[in-house]
Amino acid sequence: MKRNVKAVQYGCGKMSVYLMRYLLEKGADVVAAFDMDPGVIGKDISEIIGGETLGVRISDAKEADRILSELKPDVCVIATRSTMADVKEAFTACAKNGVNAISTCEESLYPWSSSPAITKELDDLAKKNDCTLAGSGYPDMFWGVLVDTLAGSLHKISRIEGSSSYNVEDYGIALAKGHGAGLTLVEFAEKIGKFNDLKSDEIAKKIENGEVEPSYMWNQNGWLCSKMGLTPVAQTQKCIPTTYDKDLKSSTLGMTIKAGDATGMSAVVTTETAEGITFVTQCIGKVYAPDEFDKNEWTFCGEPEMTNIVNRPATVQLTCANLINRIPALINSEPGYVTTDKLPNNVYLVKPLNEYISK
Repeated sequence: MKRNVKAVQYGCGKMSVYLMRYLLEKGADVVAAFDMDPGVIGKDISEIIGGETLGVRISDAKEADRILSELKPDVCVIATRSTMADVKEAFTACAKNGVNAISTCEESLYPWSSSPAITKELDDLAKKNDCTLAGSGYPDMFWGVLVDTLAGSLHKISRIEGSSSYNVEDYGIALAKGHGAGLTLVEFAEKIGKFNDLKSDEIAKKIENGEVEPSYMWNQNGWLCSKMGLTPVAQTQKCIPTTYDKDLKSSTLGMTIKAGDATGMSAVVTTETAEGITFVTQCIGKVYAPDEFDKNEWTFCGEPEMTNIVNRPATVQLTCANLINRIPALINSEPGYVTTDKLPNNVYLVKPLNEYISK
């Protein structure tokens, strides 16, 4: 592509601070931005990312369809909420107007295993209008590509255990509430933990019907099975509250979480495959105590055995950088809803985005 990539930001919260800056620093032109918050609408994007006025004001998300139709950008970066039901409207506006789109939404990484109807609808619309939709972020690399690459160094694998922790304070109120932060243990059991004892087919049906929200590892295990050529035959999910023995103040929730109440949760997903490899993965999202920090740990059981640990990853920045680096492959891809296990592995972009785009 001889000209700069024209990009649009959909969702101007905490993540967009990095997403828009990274877009600009990788040579893209941010030509529009959208949000639903009246306190943000009308602001120049420079008020979000810092620096000099850029002349791009944040528009009401209700105007996204019209503005996308007029501007015809090359890509839209969606950073709003965590489920496909939540981001369907944004993806639809993009696909309807033939705009490639990529989202930080955790479920969007591999939604075929949890929201097949929504994904199929978006897939058809994207194919009809010759554009590509996908999800990416931190899980794409540190729960996906990294695990697949490390697996390639082993002779035999019987079990893969994964664990990743993150501070829900960094991602906004919707994610914090979705993890049960601030609930009493009784409330947590009633609202989130009541499905823990369901069998594989029962929990899968409830997730597909929208009765239960999939944990991030539900989709991640689907991504890993697809990438590694494995056939899942059973999958369960358990959500366990995390607690702390002292009161914790949450700026995101605007409250103090009382000692013993839920600070968040550990969601554990177990996937059995026809090939004999079992995944036991958990994501731990909570309001951190003073001595806690992000950690990513994967253990491979087999021959040889190996554990990889990443302490204190810059999860927010890595989410944003990995997603922005996916944009050339997204635009170069065939149309449809294309999960990143089908795209080439990310590489560091030493040149502007447009120089990696063949279309």
